[in-house]
Amino acid sequence: MTNYAIRAEGLTKHYGTTKALDGIDLSVPEGTVLGVLGPNGAGKTTAVRILATLLRPDSGTATVAGHDVVRDPNAVRRSIGLTGQYASVDEQLTGRENLELFARLLDFTRPDARARAAELLSQFGLDEAGDRRAKTYSGGMRRRLDLAASLVGRPAVIFLDEPTTGLDPSKRDDVWNMVRLLTSEGTTVLLTTQYLEEADALADAITVIDLGKVIAHGTASELKQIVGGRSLQIRPADLRDTADIRAVLSRVTGRSVGELTRGLLTTPIEAEHDFTTIVADLAARGIALTEISLSLPSLDEVFFTLTGQGAANAPTDTDKELVR
Repeated sequence: MTNYAIRAEGLTKHYGTTKALDGIDLSVPEGTVLGVLGPNGAGKTTAVRILATLLRPDSGTATVAGHDVVRDPNAVRRSIGLTGQYASVDEQLTGRENLELFARLLDFTRPDARARAAELLSQFGLDEAGDRRAKTYSGGMRRRLDLAASLVGRPAVIFLDEPTTGLDPSKRDDVWNMVRLLTSEGTTVLLTTQYLEEADALADAITVIDLGKVIAHGTASELKQIVGGRSLQIRPADLRDTADIRAVLSRVTGRSVGELTRGLLTTPIEAEHDFTTIVADLAARGIALTEISLSLPSLDEVFFTLTGQGAANAPTDTDKELVR
């Protein structure tokens, strides 16, 4: 049987006449990452706040680490870490002081708090910056410190609500590596994000929310099948083989063959065995290749197909008010 770190059924939340959540179901197996995608105002942050016991649902049930979020919120809080869209660290304190403060708030003894802070500073590559004030940290360093603070109590489940918003790609990679480290050690992660490549890179499964409802769920590959249209691209080592490759592609797939750039042929491919048939046929003919790839649509295309809009931009003030 699958052991679930997070289970939610029929969660609803209304703000006046606005339905922030309209019957959300979520399930996250232990030690995995669930990516939650959705346009601005879809209800992602509202769902996280309910699961983290910061909001009460109007109806529905949810358990986190085996504890009911309404009936036993204190047990839930002892089991989770939460990193929101904006860093929660005190910029006037050093990195070490921030971590020690969080540890003391979690009832660590003073020696244990110092030891845990040192351990996390090392784990997150902040040893040398540990005694500097957080206000001197770069955006990526501050995000790592924020993530470290959410792990002080060694939570079984961590909620990351758009943790890389506003970071440049290199700093985003730092956070991604930290998430991979967490899951390798058995932590369960629920990640909301507006960066579709982030969900593609990190999530074991993805749930898409729109207008407060789950509109799709599956692995990245499964969701990409919604759009369909896998394409095969091939470039010969010798351009004189282009005509022969074109003939093989057309015969096997029964589809037209295009040329993206000189010598780079592409064609839609549907049958599962067509790829291996093409590779075997070209090998039998002794045709050498410098490039061959079979690609699914991007998550951006999936997102557009499901929601009717492109990947969401940074939330507006109105969006922030709606999801809270």
